[in-house]
Amino acid sequence: MELWRTFWLLALLGVVKGVANNQSSASDWQQQKLQFYQQHLNDSLLEQLPDLDAGTSRGGHLLEPHLTRTSIIFGLTKVLNGSNASAVCQSQLRQVQRGILSKQPWAMKVLDASGTKPSGFIYGQNYWLGSREACKGVQRPVGITLSKNFERVMHHGLITQQSPFDMDYRVIYLRHNSPWQVEIKLMSEQIIHIGLCLPRACTSGEVKQLAGEYVSRGMFADNDIFDIRPEVLYMKDLQLRDVFYRRSSFRLLVACVLATAGLMLCAQQLLAAKKLPPAGEDLGLAPAESELWRALHALLRWQKLQQLVSCYDLPGNWAKIFAVRENNAREIPVMNGLRSVCAIWIMIFHVVWFMYFTVHNKTVLITYAEQAFFQYVSSAPLLVDVFFTISGFLQTYNFLRNAAQLDTVRRNGWLKNLRLFGKLLFHRYLRLGPLYLVVMASVDVVYAYIGDTSVYHINERFDEMCSRHWWRNLLFIQNLFDHRDMCANWSWSLACEMQFFILANVLLFLYAKHPRLTKGLVAAALVSTIAWSYAIGLSIRFQLSFDAAFATGTEIYTSPFVRILPYILGAITAWSLLEWRPQLALSELRERCAWHLALLVFFACIYSTIRRDLGPLLAISLFVLGRLFFSLSVCWMIAGSAQGRGVWWSRLLEAKGFQHVSRLSYAIYLLNPLVIALFYSLTSASTHADPFMLCVVSCGFAVIVYLASIVFSLAFELPYSNLSSLLLGRKAKSA
Repeated sequence: MELWRTFWLLALLGVVKGVANNQSSASDWQQQKLQFYQQHLNDSLLEQLPDLDAGTSRGGHLLEPHLTRTSIIFGLTKVLNGSNASAVCQSQLRQVQRGILSKQPWAMKVLDASGTKPSGFIYGQNYWLGSREACKGVQRPVGITLSKNFERVMHHGLITQQSPFDMDYRVIYLRHNSPWQVEIKLMSEQIIHIGLCLPRACTSGEVKQLAGEYVSRGMFADNDIFDIRPEVLYMKDLQLRDVFYRRSSFRLLVACVLATAGLMLCAQQLLAAKKLPPAGEDLGLAPAESELWRALHALLRWQKLQQLVSCYDLPGNWAKIFAVRENNAREIPVMNGLRSVCAIWIMIFHVVWFMYFTVHNKTVLITYAEQAFFQYVSSAPLLVDVFFTISGFLQTYNFLRNAAQLDTVRRNGWLKNLRLFGKLLFHRYLRLGPLYLVVMASVDVVYAYIGDTSVYHINERFDEMCSRHWWRNLLFIQNLFDHRDMCANWSWSLACEMQFFILANVLLFLYAKHPRLTKGLVAAALVSTIAWSYAIGLSIRFQLSFDAAFATGTEIYTSPFVRILPYILGAITAWSLLEWRPQLALSELRERCAWHLALLVFFACIYSTIRRDLGPLLAISLFVLGRLFFSLSVCWMIAGSAQGRGVWWSRLLEAKGFQHVSRLSYAIYLLNPLVIALFYSLTSASTHADPFMLCVVSCGFAVIVYLASIVFSLAFELPYSNLSSLLLGRKAKSA
């Protein structure tokens, strides 16, 4: 039998040589593969001829060519000769090789824990991660108790046998160039992740060099059929580097947490001050503790410090977040519902978006996004216009109905108005800035952490972006730069909000003195943003497909010149409501029809992108006109609610329970991408896009984000909102 096997190997060797001779014009890649076949067939023959009766050794040698081409960890052991790896690394890798060939249990666990190509490559399966837990089991016995009352066919060494040296799980990243995978062009999809269980003595540099040699020879089988042609990019040992703790953002975040905790404790001391005994009486504390307690109490008697510390009153802020009261006649309650629903809606979109870098069936995920049933998720970015419309409305509405401030602006000279403008901008920054900057520092810290420890290739390295471009976020101008270079790129809308706030205040100050001129400027701005959107869309040949929309994000999606449309419409609605309130009266039937038409337009705009294969003119028209009518529908809801009108579904949005979620909407908006990306990155296995599981995962993330938003809002939002109100109240009293 062995002689027949040898005969067939010799015959196959002859065929391979014939092919090599007849294909003199073949590519270098094909020549390398043919040379590899020749080399390993020769090696197999040389190993078999003297060992025809060698039993287990003979079987191991027969498996070598197959293992070399199907197992990357085994293939690395075959390119040791001539490598720059250390003697210890080479020795241990050869021991792994011998252990696999002789089928020692610990070595078989190494082989099993290391990644090989799974199915699904065509649709995006680039996660050949093996098993991190199985690699850990190579070094220590598996913690499982099995009864001895049953016969088992397994090798008991699988549980008890350990490797003779330390092993580590690492991930190597290859860029493939296969034409046999659907390329969506959203983010780095062509990165193959290969998990390897390796001797700890082998450094990442040595393994990377061995992997480069392995792939350059075309030694693994998937090159043959899928033309992968890989290129080694880098390697991770999944260990947190010491430099992490020296990051400025880490130190800043720790300082913010400690300072906030200290101020909260001081606030609690203020509440407990009334219970302190009179000076001179025993506090029941040790002498040193008593002196510290009295010193803190004396310090907090300073009135200005006491006012500052009271802003951090934890029970008081907790009560504010959870307070639910009857809607005031001067309020617009539908805004609470719109904010709450849209914040959760956008969070669900982010669950899918940030899932993308862990999904092994990316093509299927995109097909879901283009189906009619899932348009409510894939079109969720349109809901950002709801927030812009509300902001434009409130900014204009609150300014114009503040008669005292309006009269002050009319009477002031330009220098006094400039000071008033600066005061308004300061208070806006004070309310928005602290939580935003803390989240930005958290993004830098979290992405530095997952960049070191996550098994995934992180396409958007916000830690690198934040380190270089933090000043853009500090000035709220990050949306004026390429969307790929943003720190926390979901904060683009916050930068737009701040820019629109400044522009709106300029126009409102101008309106107080020159109303006709301001009306003309606003009308010109409305026409200009529509014309600008058309011009940009046609010049870049805008399309609604996901890849084109992502590529044109800077010009279309995050540009303030394009996104200002709903803000202007909201401002015009507020002005119209204050100026023409008597003329807005409608009959009950017409009003009900208008409400239902607004809801119909709202969802029609959401579902308008069901066809994404449109030409540039139709695509940009659908984008601009869809946003126009979408914002107008929101404007009708706000204006109707402001007049106390509505129908059954608008009453649902006005429910008192939305007051609580609306107060957290800012924190939810800032935190949800960070929380989602962190939890996805901590997984050790790629995820599968499945609609049912997405529903379950979205519910879980909603709870986690909600709880995180409460914590961050209590610590970094409400205290500064209280401080802003305190300063405004003090200014009002002094005036």
